[in-house]
Amino acid sequence: MLNVLRLRPHLWFQLYWVIYLVWFFALDWTITDPTYIIHSPIDDMIPFCEWFIFPYCSWFGLLVGVTALLWWYDTPAYDKLCLMMFSGMTFCLILYMILPNGVDLRPTLEQVGRDNIAMDIMQLIWKADASNNVCPSIHCQSSACMALAFSKSKLAQNHPGRKVIAFGWAALICLSTMFTKQHSIIDVVCGLAVAAVWYWPLYRRGNRTQHKALS
Repeated sequence: MLNVLRLRPHLWFQLYWVIYLVWFFALDWTITDPTYIIHSPIDDMIPFCEWFIFPYCSWFGLLVGVTALLWWYDTPAYDKLCLMMFSGMTFCLILYMILPNGVDLRPTLEQVGRDNIAMDIMQLIWKADASNNVCPSIHCQSSACMALAFSKSKLAQNHPGRKVIAFGWAALICLSTMFTKQHSIIDVVCGLAVAAVWYWPLYRRGNRTQHKALS
């Protein structure tokens, strides 16, 4: 194990999750009456579908899978993932503190009128995760970062199918946040915008610099 860590010493980046979780849940417990309620008329047009809780929860699989694969097979891509994902998360948490926000979209069990395993999981999620601190959506921001980092890694080079899977999975997760009424479409767009900030400095600019060096 020590030899593996010497070859790939950047695993310590994952200690950020300790800071993130403490910070996130501290805000979740203290900001119980958000100042700003996020809402768009488009939200009212999106039906609630409890079955989207499964792609919503698949975020954890995407997170672990992409992080582990890049750490093991493509350290530079892993470093870029950590930089853009963790910095984006930090920005979101700071914004939650400055502009406390939330959503008022979640239906009651009586309004839904259905009782199934998806609704059981949905209610557990709602109990564990208050409808505060939602904009920008960290769920969507981090999903976009993982799809982008994986698609730009050597694991996806000459493998367009893998890129389609990565972006398709991330897109499904983003959609699931709206269909489960966890987020407004405004949260989703803002989360994707936060992720997009790093695209130019990390990828487009890097590619141009590399081309100039080779020419």
